[in-house]
Amino acid sequence: MKRIFVSFLLLSLCVAASAQSAQRGRIRDFGIEPGVFKPGTYNAITDVPGVRVGHVTIIEGDNIRTGVTAIVPHDGNVFRKKCPAAVYVGNGFGKLAGVTQVRELGNIETPIILTNTLSVAQGIEGVLTYTMGQKGNEEVRSVNAVVGETNDSYLNDIRGRHVKADDVVKAILSAKGGPVEEGCVGAGVGTICFSWKGGIGTSSRVLPADLGGYTVGVLVQTNYGGILEIEGAPVGRRLGQYSFRSSVEDPEYQMSPDGSCMMVVFTDAPLDARNLERMAKRAMMGLAKTGGIASNGSGDYVIAVSVNPENLIDESTQRYYPTLLHNDDMSPLFEATIEATAEALWNSLFMATDMKGRDGHFIPALPIESVLEILRQPR
Repeated sequence: MKRIFVSFLLLSLCVAASAQSAQRGRIRDFGIEPGVFKPGTYNAITDVPGVRVGHVTIIEGDNIRTGVTAIVPHDGNVFRKKCPAAVYVGNGFGKLAGVTQVRELGNIETPIILTNTLSVAQGIEGVLTYTMGQKGNEEVRSVNAVVGETNDSYLNDIRGRHVKADDVVKAILSAKGGPVEEGCVGAGVGTICFSWKGGIGTSSRVLPADLGGYTVGVLVQTNYGGILEIEGAPVGRRLGQYSFRSSVEDPEYQMSPDGSCMMVVFTDAPLDARNLERMAKRAMMGLAKTGGIASNGSGDYVIAVSVNPENLIDESTQRYYPTLLHNDDMSPLFEATIEATAEALWNSLFMATDMKGRDGHFIPALPIESVLEILRQPR
């Protein structure tokens, strides 16, 4: 059967939406404005100058629900103009390719790819094909592809390994700035979050001028469990859908806390790998604000990257003279990271739709009207 790569066609493959799940939108579309800092123009990772995002959504028949999401750091040759970067592992039950070299050298040299657990190899292959095919890379003999994943096997025939290297290249080449598709697209097609439909989410924050005016953008792939909270409201508990409920309330209820979450943080602030790792740690605080617990069986990874043009690493020069913020200037960036991460995670839930997949498995979308009713209640 012919593959479908245009994400809006996904709607025809979802079951008929209920009245609650039919009205989808980002969290701010419903009057909820998390945090104190303002978002950028698109409230997306693409608000960071030069950053682009591309999706390939793969749907076949009744059983294949997967895809690829690519985050491209800047418009140039990333291998020749590397970006300062860091990785922080919240819980390491996952497969993040390229992590050791990022930690050792403090930079990335390729686009970042997100996909499913058993397609990391294809992600690497696609990045290799793309990178070695770029002008100026004709003599390249080593490439550190950065590929993250979550496990979409409940809704997707993951053993079939339906993501191909060509899909990865297509995602990279289709990457663009501006608004970013969210929900059941790209690497988020088959994911589940708090037992509702998860997916891709994004958000951004722009610091006030007196705090530097820098932008922080976050993109997430949500596939994790815990006890959902939104802006401090105990949504999961009020809706009766949360991890450990079988032990504290209903022995018949089943919901695993396990899963994974990939979080990608970009900024135009002039930072090195050390302070980017400090920012990455704060993304885990954003995860905690949503009720995520980084369970034993969860792969929760944060990749943080600076695309400040003065600090791109040109290895053709003998020396490197970065301009760096002082440690004392990091606190606003920490807050911006926490806010943008939490909102990106919530956006992934608000934008996802009902999904039926492998072997007839069905995952409903977050019931937005019920959530809004809970948020209106005093707490």
